[in-house]
Amino acid sequence: MKNSTSNKTKLTASIAIILLMISAFTVMINAPVQAQEYTNMQESGSIPLPSGVTPDVVVDTIPGLSVRPNPVGVDQPFLVNMWIIPSTDASQYLTGFEVTITDPDGNEDVITMDSYIGDATAWFEYIADQVGTWKLKFDFPGGYYPAGNYTRPTESFRGYGVISFEESVYYKPSFTPEQELVVQEDMVYSWPPSPLPTDYWTRPVSSDHREWWPILGDYPWSGPASGGPEWKALWDKLYPNTNKYWSSPHRFTPWVQGPNSAHIVWKRQDAIGGLMGGDFGQLSVPIAIIGVSNFPRIIYAGRCYQTFTRAVDGQWVGVWQCYDLRTGEVYWEHLVPITITFSALGSMSARTVTPTVIEYYIAGGEHPGSTAWIGVGTAMSLVYIGGGRLIKYDPWTGAVSLNVSTAPISSGTYYRNGYALSVQNLGGGNYRLINWTTFGRTDNFAERIASNITWPWSSVPSTTDYNVGIAARMSDVVPPGTAVITQVRVMAASLKTGAELWDITVDGDIMSGTEVADHGKIAFIIRGTRYCSAFNLQDGSLAWKSDELDYPWGQWLAYSSSGSAYGLFYELGLDGVYAFDWTNGKLVWKYEAPTYPYETPYTGRDGTTVYSFGGPLVIADGKVYAYNSEHTVTQPITRGWGLHCINAFTGEGIWNITGVATAGAVADGYLTAGSLQSGHMYVFGKGQSEITVTAPDVAVPKGTAITIKGTVLDQSPAQPDTPCVSKESMTTQMEYLHMQQPIGGIKGDAIITGVPVTLTAVDSDGNWIDIGTTTTNGYYGTFGIEWTPPDEGKYEIIASFEGDESYGSSGASTFVTVGPAPAEVEEVDLAPLEGSVSDVEDSVGSQTTYIIAILVIVIIALVIAIYSALKPRK
Repeated sequence: MKNSTSNKTKLTASIAIILLMISAFTVMINAPVQAQEYTNMQESGSIPLPSGVTPDVVVDTIPGLSVRPNPVGVDQPFLVNMWIIPSTDASQYLTGFEVTITDPDGNEDVITMDSYIGDATAWFEYIADQVGTWKLKFDFPGGYYPAGNYTRPTESFRGYGVISFEESVYYKPSFTPEQELVVQEDMVYSWPPSPLPTDYWTRPVSSDHREWWPILGDYPWSGPASGGPEWKALWDKLYPNTNKYWSSPHRFTPWVQGPNSAHIVWKRQDAIGGLMGGDFGQLSVPIAIIGVSNFPRIIYAGRCYQTFTRAVDGQWVGVWQCYDLRTGEVYWEHLVPITITFSALGSMSARTVTPTVIEYYIAGGEHPGSTAWIGVGTAMSLVYIGGGRLIKYDPWTGAVSLNVSTAPISSGTYYRNGYALSVQNLGGGNYRLINWTTFGRTDNFAERIASNITWPWSSVPSTTDYNVGIAARMSDVVPPGTAVITQVRVMAASLKTGAELWDITVDGDIMSGTEVADHGKIAFIIRGTRYCSAFNLQDGSLAWKSDELDYPWGQWLAYSSSGSAYGLFYELGLDGVYAFDWTNGKLVWKYEAPTYPYETPYTGRDGTTVYSFGGPLVIADGKVYAYNSEHTVTQPITRGWGLHCINAFTGEGIWNITGVATAGAVADGYLTAGSLQSGHMYVFGKGQSEITVTAPDVAVPKGTAITIKGTVLDQSPAQPDTPCVSKESMTTQMEYLHMQQPIGGIKGDAIITGVPVTLTAVDSDGNWIDIGTTTTNGYYGTFGIEWTPPDEGKYEIIASFEGDESYGSSGASTFVTVGPAPAEVEEVDLAPLEGSVSDVEDSVGSQTTYIIAILVIVIIALVIAIYSALKPRK
């Protein structure tokens, strides 16, 4: 008999995986604290029937065993499903499922496992390594549940929490007959895989494209990555050493694509901006009034959800709007309650009761927007936590599907999918940290609480590493009678126990916004030191000091500038963007954005004048999106500020564009950005293209060269029917079309180049003929190519543009007819005249005299005839 732990066995549905998936809906931080003590609590798994015990209820069981595919190729996996009917309660599972697999030589391998909780099913995959007939058999040994209390870890049709059973139940043993599995030499092919899209694509995505799931995430993403048992391995492959939980403090969005070019798809103006002119000279509309957050707060399934403030009849009105990410088309909008406040600088802020996060519910639960329940599947809601309420919205209509009280807490930090942390102020400096779930429809907040522990502080700081369950907090140390910060106090507390772990002081003043907690460390920069310090969250010990930032401007970093992803953390400064390794603090790369001398006071490594960067940044799809700014924007505003797309691993610049700033939400290959100058929201990403092609409309003779002409035009809403241009020319083109910059670039030396067009002919017999590839005129979008058809007949001329990182592909065709070649003209040999030249002249002369004599006679005859006709008759 083979060992059941043989490396041939692929138990992908092991108990560890089951518990991992269940944990996505239970508590990460601490075991639930029940509001009521229950006695006679029972284990969820069935046990053998004890000797001498007579159960109250005996259940006959019907077993089932399924194997697919059958036949299967050698060394290919096959799936084994097993089940027992009837199923158990949602609080119970059956133990001891046993499948015996016998190979063609008679060797047996016995696989033992437990059922899933609540449905009496299980499955695994196995690899057949020998050609021949295999046999499989399923045995269920029976299972006993004593009377008592059981815990339902997830919601079911019959509720959740603790359920009490007054009678004991015994599921009787049963087994299936042996089933045969044929293993053959030839491979059995499954559904062909769908490669990730490189062309223009839209939502909804067909369920057949399962391989697309790693790029179909939303914004903001929350909770552990999902998508099946393979999610963890794929996450680690795509995002090594990256936080798997909600990463808003880290500025990182997983599971999405970001734009690889500066192509603008569409834009919308949300505020008045730009130069003021007149008495104000070179001053611009204050950025504080324009605001820097004119982009959506949520992107779900290609739909943007955003709040606006409008003045209607002299009153401020809040509008919650849903629009298409790719086109800007508005699907619906609702009026919402709004609170307006103004700062001393005149900036306006508005608070609306609209959602800020997304809740995904997998494997059963409520259906958004209704009171219906579904057993197994997926659902989601848009969620708002604040003002003492938990409110859920239907993403399709915007209708409220749930509105319940969260008293005694008023707000919360949504730290992972379905879970929030809230701090309850008990007064007298005493606090409680409440870990609770947004899942479900209960209006009893106590039923949502998973844990409730003593907490040392009045809030949950943004410098919290949820992977290790430790929060860090910093406060300035100011000696009495002074305003000078001499030290910074750094403390840490456990999210599991609430206990303070350590308390240290660090000399100096932290540059606010540079602090970030991840990978079990907290890192920050002390003003003037030009290096980052990292401390271990477990004990407060110094982990490392980083390589130094460049002198002199490395002493000054931007507020709200830090981010973390891919095992690196990023800092924005007055002289560029820095990336450090979390492991040892080594500087991995620095990105600088040079500018004209005298334009800024900031200099880079070699003394070159550079632009400053301000936060926050956005990290997605292996790219860092950062913009130029300052803490206090000077007037006139620095010329040439822009948005930069940087390779997150190497620091190489991918693209940049002037006149646009704050990077915002990113999803589906599109980035939203709010302008600091014009008041626009720009959306960057891939647009649609359109190609046309023409050929002569009349038949041409064989052997005649013809000119094939056409255009390749951008059909994006931002600039329809304008030329498609190369990625290298994209920034110049977009700045010319949208930012009032010259078509030759700021320096006047830019040349706009077009895109390649491939032309092919198909003759009457279906033969394909390569005509060639040409490049469009970058300024007009036109192309032309000369071609001589080789034979007579009708040809279809196909022009195609395969698309690129800025445009989707397009194609068009036309027809040309080739007729017979022109008939050849026979050459006639003229015999030479005989005689001398004088003889010819004499001959011509005599002939001329003879002709003249004849003409004189004819004229005389005509005169006589006319006279006779006109003479009166007597």
